[in-house]
Amino acid sequence: MAVSQSLTFSKIRWAMLACGLAWAGLQAYIIHGFGFLWYTATTDSGISSILLAAACWLINNNLRYYQPGKGSYINILIWCSALAAACTAGCRYILPFLNEGVVYANFMMQSLVIRFFTDFLAIGWMAMISMIWYSQIDQKENEKRKAEAEQLARDAELYNLRQQLQPHFLFNSLNSINALIGFKPDEARKMIHQLSDFLRGTLKKDDQLQVTLNEELQHLNLYLEIEKVRFGHRLKTEISCDERCGESVMPAMLLQPLVENAIKFGLYDTTDDVVVSIRAELEGNYLELIVQNPYDPKTSRPRQGTGFGLSGVQRRLYLLFARNDLMETHANDNIFTTIIKIPQ
Repeated sequence: MAVSQSLTFSKIRWAMLACGLAWAGLQAYIIHGFGFLWYTATTDSGISSILLAAACWLINNNLRYYQPGKGSYINILIWCSALAAACTAGCRYILPFLNEGVVYANFMMQSLVIRFFTDFLAIGWMAMISMIWYSQIDQKENEKRKAEAEQLARDAELYNLRQQLQPHFLFNSLNSINALIGFKPDEARKMIHQLSDFLRGTLKKDDQLQVTLNEELQHLNLYLEIEKVRFGHRLKTEISCDERCGESVMPAMLLQPLVENAIKFGLYDTTDDVVVSIRAELEGNYLELIVQNPYDPKTSRPRQGTGFGLSGVQRRLYLLFARNDLMETHANDNIFTTIIKIPQ
């Protein structure tokens, strides 16, 4: 970005230099047309152009650091008039010393008004070009800063959601371990080892935004093993994955809260065996993940808690893909279905 702007500025400087030389040449040609020698015409146009270039540089440099607001353009008009008057005054008092002829002196006095308006128009054009140029640069910089701020905010919120996920699951697991210690110490130790492996894998994924479906399922199996220790034979899972979608990418740890939600509403309100189904399919340019669990509509009600669950997953999808249509839920025939679509 900086290199591109530097090259653009360099091209503009060369363009302005070419315009200045063309301006000086045209002025010298016009003065020579009034019958003056080329030396006099060239000297006049050279000094006039130097004074005008200094005025243009001054107005350009001023507008580089000061952009007039609405209602302040009159200040620019005053600046242009003052600089044009200064250029004209410079010509009035400097040029006569270079040619002391009466004819040239009369020519000088008669051309002062034309010189003033010519300089005013040139300085005005420079002011207008500078305002447009620097306002566009400021707008691009503001847009860049805004985009960076929004990206930082998204990253911070994603990090916050990821940090919510670990304690949410950890507290549930620790409560289960506490319940098992008294009458099933071996199961409690097994669960502690599984929890350790799960959390170690979670920490390794903190810096990974995308993982393959196979990696996500391997990590999910660690979670399911912990839950099976908690619920024993009551919890059964069916995982089916199309061979084509094994290497499809997805946000890390996106399935775990979906499965946790399915277990929560499938097992907590019943003593029967429950089957949680997890399917993965490729549909066009989307990886479609489907999680299904049985539920009792009479007893399954929203519970008090962290509120992470499905809303956290939907928020993550929105932050990553800027879309609200990538997750949907259905409840039919006592089967609750959650579907998420991951763009590939």
